Amino acid sequence: MTSRALISTRVLGRGKTGRIEVGRQPPGCNPPAAVKNPIDKCDTDMAKITKRTVETAAPRDKEYYIWDEDIPGLGLRVLPSGRRQYIVQYRAGRRSRRISLGPSTVLTTEQARSRALAILADARSGKDPAADREARREALLVKDLAERFDQQHISLRIKASTAKGYRRSLAKFILPKLGQMVITDVTRADIAKFHHDLRHIPYEANRCLEIISKMFNLAELWGLRPDGSNPRRLIQKYPEVKRERFLSLDEIKHLGDVLREVEQEGREMPSAILAIRLLLYTGCRLSEIMTLQWDYVDLEERVLNLPDSKTGAKKVFLGRPARELLESTPRLPDNPWVITGIIPGCRLTDLQPFWQRVRARAGLPEVRIHDLRHTFASTAIAAGHSLPIIGKLLGHTQVQTTARYAHLAAQPAMIAADSITDVLDRALAA
Repeated sequence: MTSRALISTRVLGRGKTGRIEVGRQPPGCNPPAAVKNPIDKCDTDMAKITKRTVETAAPRDKEYYIWDEDIPGLGLRVLPSGRRQYIVQYRAGRRSRRISLGPSTVLTTEQARSRALAILADARSGKDPAADREARREALLVKDLAERFDQQHISLRIKASTAKGYRRSLAKFILPKLGQMVITDVTRADIAKFHHDLRHIPYEANRCLEIISKMFNLAELWGLRPDGSNPRRLIQKYPEVKRERFLSLDEIKHLGDVLREVEQEGREMPSAILAIRLLLYTGCRLSEIMTLQWDYVDLEERVLNLPDSKTGAKKVFLGRPARELLESTPRLPDNPWVITGIIPGCRLTDLQPFWQRVRARAGLPEVRIHDLRHTFASTAIAAGHSLPIIGKLLGHTQVQTTARYAHLAAQPAMIAADSITDVLDRALAA
């Protein structure tokens, strides 16, 4: 103990060293300023808590406390192990409360003094910092909201393919940045910064923004946030440049050559080759072909009756090559799927590895599987078919969706114009 800090001491107990009365404080390990929270069987000292005080506070047989002379309530807890911990003690109503500020290996004395002053100021204003801290500890985090969002929304209301994308965005982008935040603490500034940090991938940034919007709308519905407090409000999406890649006739020929070659080599799964051809012949989405069942195939009517596409129930019209391709495909017993997998009774689940090998071999390294759908549409435009017909073939429910191909409709006319004017130009020059 520091002798200058002692006004009087008195050993309590029956001949045993026990509690020490420091100054004019009541018995026990009480800080100055009459903050009463008796701790039995411990010692107390008083000194100004400085870096030197902390470093020289030697461990004893039992824990003891050093209370700061300048800041009533700020203390240093010294354990027999030698570990030292800053604490602050205050009174909230009739209750004495104590908060751990942190170990001396993490906090400097100045940081501890600053934190203690802030807590004591809150206590004087009528707040209870310890209760607030406990409430925050028990408060739901964004990761808890995401779990409930998955259970009560994604799993019940979102299509399986879309749900996979939702969970990927949550796991890869949203939860690493926002998962440990308390739901009620998330602000528009937090979401704006999160969105800004993903500006180099605008599609993902916008996708995450919409997932966050849905989560926090539900948080309001579930009473976890005040009404009208969705932090996604007023944040503008980034412009997205739609990729309009489609294969030329020469590129289609190269692709066809490669498919025939791998078919003859016999090293690739026939169902994977079938899938690529059906994607090109039908303009279907990847998920529609990969989940195609024989029950959906009506070869007499030359249609695929898809019960659950991206836009709901959908009828896909089969051209002659597509129909003949399906007619020549053997149906495996006890397997309902058209695109079969290795495991009996199961479908092929991942076409990407096969497609990557095929496109590299065909000299089309940047072409995506979805570009086969664009190729179907562009070929239809070049053949002179109208946008409404093409939209029907692709299963579009909105005219605006098909209108993205409108600029291609001018290409056949431009080719014709070039041909006609070339003839006229040669005649004029003769």
